Amino acid sequence: PQFFFLSAAHRAALYRLRIAVKLQRGLCLVLGDVGTGKTTLSRRLAQLLPQDGPIDLHVVLNPYFESDQQFLLALMESFHLEVPTSPLPIRAMLAAIERHLFGRVVEGGRIVTLLIDEAQQLSASNLELLRALLNYETHDTKLLQLVLMAQMECLPTLRSIRNLWDRISLKYVLNPLDERETKELVAFRLSQAGFTDREPLFTEEAVREIYYATQGYPRRIALLCHDALERLVMDHQPTVSVELIRTLVGRERELQAV
Repeated sequence: PQFFFLSAAHRAALYRLRIAVKLQRGLCLVLGDVGTGKTTLSRRLAQLLPQDGPIDLHVVLNPYFESDQQFLLALMESFHLEVPTSPLPIRAMLAAIERHLFGRVVEGGRIVTLLIDEAQQLSASNLELLRALLNYETHDTKLLQLVLMAQMECLPTLRSIRNLWDRISLKYVLNPLDERETKELVAFRLSQAGFTDREPLFTEEAVREIYYATQGYPRRIALLCHDALERLVMDHQPTVSVELIRTLVGRERELQAV
């Protein structure tokens, strides 16, 4: 997270998510293609939310489950509930989670928040269960705050569950960086790593080529820059040139064509 570059879009997403959780608005959704920074954003959000108030944060990083029972058991574990030794009916597990939420939120004054990364792995029936959990509320308080980070591919599934889609209080799409932000990301990460030389490590032309080659996707930018710096060390060169970037991109395309 300390290398997380806050572009204008990432900064806005982070700010709006923190506000939505603090105001207990219920369901928030952040969408983005692979490599746009959703996971890093979720980690940064997980660092910051506990500073925003009495927030109980629970994180699910790999939400692939073979059954609804397995999914609810994982949620019970995440909420630190006693997990039954033998399978319980779904209704009983939902009731146990509801009692926990009521105790923490209404009686304990906490804001219980569930953050699910890679939410495109959730099945339609898993999403229906989350909708059921979002139904738990008092006259003025939603018992569960839910943040879903997902790839764009899950959009049709979410839209098909109309009574879940209508509950989304915040929808945000993370797009790739532009050329200026790509340059800023490279400079930021070098600075975070301790680079202090007065001369730039990447030429202007090299950075422009990095942007064209990666289309502004942060993960691709980081990988290409890493490969470039590795070659710099191996070849005993002082600066990443546009020629080096083109060579690396050409080799990557050759490997993809094999």
